[in-house]
Amino acid sequence: MDAPAVYVKQAGLLWLAGFREACCLHRVFFFCSRSRELLKRTGQCFLLNGLIFLGSFVLSSIWYNDIAKLAFSSMGIESSSQSELSNTTNVAHVDRQAGLGRAIIEFGEQVYSVLLLTFFFIEVYAAEFIPYIGKAINFLLLSWMYAYYCFEYKWNLTELGLDKRIDFFESNWAFFAGFGSPCVMAIFFFSQLVSYGVMATLFPLFVLTAVGTQAEQVIDSQRKSWKGRGLGKLRLFNAADTLATRLLHIIYKDRRD
Repeated sequence: MDAPAVYVKQAGLLWLAGFREACCLHRVFFFCSRSRELLKRTGQCFLLNGLIFLGSFVLSSIWYNDIAKLAFSSMGIESSSQSELSNTTNVAHVDRQAGLGRAIIEFGEQVYSVLLLTFFFIEVYAAEFIPYIGKAINFLLLSWMYAYYCFEYKWNLTELGLDKRIDFFESNWAFFAGFGSPCVMAIFFFSQLVSYGVMATLFPLFVLTAVGTQAEQVIDSQRKSWKGRGLGKLRLFNAADTLATRLLHIIYKDRRD
């Protein structure tokens, strides 16, 4: 089998693996059956985004984080911040100084992350206006964007650094394209206003699915049957990264002047 065919086959298998993981919605029932608080919070998201339609973006974002945290707890897993808190009670005076520096770094990462995803969303929006292939590109970019958002709550709880998140995401682009596809399929053929409401209603289900997905294990199980180097890294956020970095540089330069 020639190289292009092998490449397409590997990409297809990883896409299918991601798609299959996203469709494991039985995990939602598993998590909710183990935590009444999680069931309550998930129900609140459905009511807020379903009955009120678009709901409150800020309130929903807080609840999504609670949903991911409660799902972690129902699996018997502590978030990194909880684990570190229980292991460092005797060195509080050291933690204060280290914690301040860490907080500054995390704040900077959050600002950069917001800019990065904002510019990426602009790319997603602009892709729709490309003649003939715009819809297909828009679908693919939306799949990546929603997959990133779903896994971001899990990565926040495990305190995975932003650079590692992006590297892992771009190195396994086919898997995440597959994971985001079911969510996009549910909204892609509606009007923009309706699709936002449907997306907001379904999103907590995919956040829970992402929390229960062992992405590294699934991807490694696929790679074991491969011969060669695999798919390689796809710089999905390259344009957004360039724009975000330049904007931060301009802001920093203006503040110094």
